[in-house]
Amino acid sequence: MVKRGRGSRFTKLLEDSEVRRWYENNARGSVVTADVYLRRLGNFCEAHSSTPKKFAAKSEKEIYGVLLDYVSKLEKEGKSGSYISSIMKALKSWLAYNDKEVKRKIKIRGADATPTLKDERIPTPRELKSILMSGDKKTRVACVLVAHSGFRLQSLGTYLGDNGLRIGDFPELRIEGDRIVFTEVPTMIVVKPELSKAGHKYITFLSEEGCEYLKDYLEERIRNGERLTKHSSILRPKTAAKDFISTTNIGDTIRKALRKAGFPWRPYVLRSYFDTQLMLAESKGHVLRDYRTLWMGHKGDIEHTYTTNKGRLPPHIIDDMREGYGKSQEFLQTKVPELPKEEDLKRMFRAELLRMAGYDDEEMEKAGLLELPEDKFREAVQERLLGAKGNNNCKQKLISIDEIETYLEDGWEFVTTLPNDRVVVRYPS
Repeated sequence: MVKRGRGSRFTKLLEDSEVRRWYENNARGSVVTADVYLRRLGNFCEAHSSTPKKFAAKSEKEIYGVLLDYVSKLEKEGKSGSYISSIMKALKSWLAYNDKEVKRKIKIRGADATPTLKDERIPTPRELKSILMSGDKKTRVACVLVAHSGFRLQSLGTYLGDNGLRIGDFPELRIEGDRIVFTEVPTMIVVKPELSKAGHKYITFLSEEGCEYLKDYLEERIRNGERLTKHSSILRPKTAAKDFISTTNIGDTIRKALRKAGFPWRPYVLRSYFDTQLMLAESKGHVLRDYRTLWMGHKGDIEHTYTTNKGRLPPHIIDDMREGYGKSQEFLQTKVPELPKEEDLKRMFRAELLRMAGYDDEEMEKAGLLELPEDKFREAVQERLLGAKGNNNCKQKLISIDEIETYLEDGWEFVTTLPNDRVVVRYPS
């Protein structure tokens, strides 16, 4: 028997061999779909004090009438059109298994409406930052893998919690004692076919910010005594009963961070963030659409190349992808670049003045010019600029701006402009 999904109060229906066969056939395509269909059929039978077998035994005319009445009942209860439509799809699947076809159209008001998405919008980078900071380290990693790498939740951990993303899926991640090291950033992630909704192997990347969160989380696990290997799960469940966290629990984890940050959105809004931000990057010429398509796990031209080359992309394509992703990071990341500190700005300004005066970096270092007191520093600059050592062969001169053309014609080089229309020129050594 196909392994069942998460617990359901309608498991008893599987004691009917026909229901079990129908369920198992659906589960071979998707356990999630099989569980949802079983639940929909169970609720329908419960509402009609019937059984799947009795329902399927009715004539097609009777079935059509029952379904019409059920749609009317659900609409009066305020159920959304899309929800009612999904119920009809499950019931028709059971009927089709029993060679019963509903030929006449069942009209459902608002079948294509998505009321849960009505007020949903894509978060801004600042809002994403607040979401990331609203969870623990594991939650942060889950959120950033969706928002910065485009993962579906089931690619992080399967519906059954029996598989998921592993450390070994990060080929550029190294475990060195109690440290996590990335040999390349942005770092590549390889998604196995069994974790891909489309059933194919593909690659994506994780940003510099994401690598920092992942490093922090994994190093915490090492400090807590966990022995990490390439087989270890990226997202570890709270209990040791399972190696992987399930899709449902991942969704719950991300949803808690969203609520704590004050947003009513679904977890999948973070994947939409990835898609939208990379569309912006694409509009700026930073990344190709084909790359974005592949990174989101969709099929396309690059995926075809990946498949026909036995899961290997040419190195130059991977390098080009990494470069494109790297340029696109500014649209994904929430990190605010640190401004130089006052002391660093002072050193940068001094170094630039000394270079304009004619000092090279080696001279600055040997003489400790960057650390001189203010008065001594001014003397050093003036001495070099004005030739204060006083011989007629000095290599720099202070001239008026009107004289510059003459000096340039004689082979002198422009150095810098000073106040009061004065210019420093230098004669090449």
